[in-house]
Amino acid sequence: MPKRRPPTGELLAARIAGQTEVLAGLEPLVRADAPDAVHRMRVACRRLRSALREYGGAEPAGVSGELGRLGRALGAARDAEVLGAELTAAARELPAECEPELIAAEVARWAEQRVAGARPEVLAALDSEWYRVLLGALGELAVRPPDGAGLAPYPELARTAERRVARRLADARGRAGADRDAALHRARKAAKRARYLGETAGAAGLTARMKAVQDALGVHQDAVVARQALRELARTGHAFAYGVLYARQLSRAEAAERDLPRL
Repeated sequence: MPKRRPPTGELLAARIAGQTEVLAGLEPLVRADAPDAVHRMRVACRRLRSALREYGGAEPAGVSGELGRLGRALGAARDAEVLGAELTAAARELPAECEPELIAAEVARWAEQRVAGARPEVLAALDSEWYRVLLGALGELAVRPPDGAGLAPYPELARTAERRVARRLADARGRAGADRDAALHRARKAAKRARYLGETAGAAGLTARMKAVQDALGVHQDAVVARQALRELARTGHAFAYGVLYARQLSRAEAAERDLPRL
């Protein structure tokens, strides 16, 4: 006999308590610039926001918005770190006539400057009064979560979440260029939200399906962001080598788009 899933409110309350503990515990690691700490804190912010959104109007005013504010402060450093690692690795695979090691070193320096430039924003957020207020509000929520009595059962929330992803994918297929890129990014965010819902309920099937969609669309979004960075890097010189890298990112994005009908 299948195990009965707890009511949605209980699932979300447990998620809030667990991720609040994770977020607070990561602060000293982020301050110490420990490996992967910024990324883990950013994910905790996203998981908390996802859980709070399911409460709808019962969500305490401002908490989700402040979590988004913290996530954005963490995001610049994390995005620069990831993009730098990916483009440095791609540069090393360039043909010899493109001077791969020289380009890789140039990209690595560019990324290091970006990460270093974003670090003060991270520390300023952690030192701010609004962050302390946010931690206090999350602590209260961990003990007294919003009333979940009126929440829809988990299967209904899961169907709604999957349909949201499907609608956004269908919308993206009807667009082109930058509008298509933005629509696919919205679909990716919807898949991430659905994945976190699956994690909250311990639903392996939904979690795995949405992770597959998120990963595929993540490849596309990474290629979009990488192309923007490569246009900037090309202005410093070595335009031919950066053009080769740009063309490869175009191919990655096109391959991800060809996968849309399957998704």
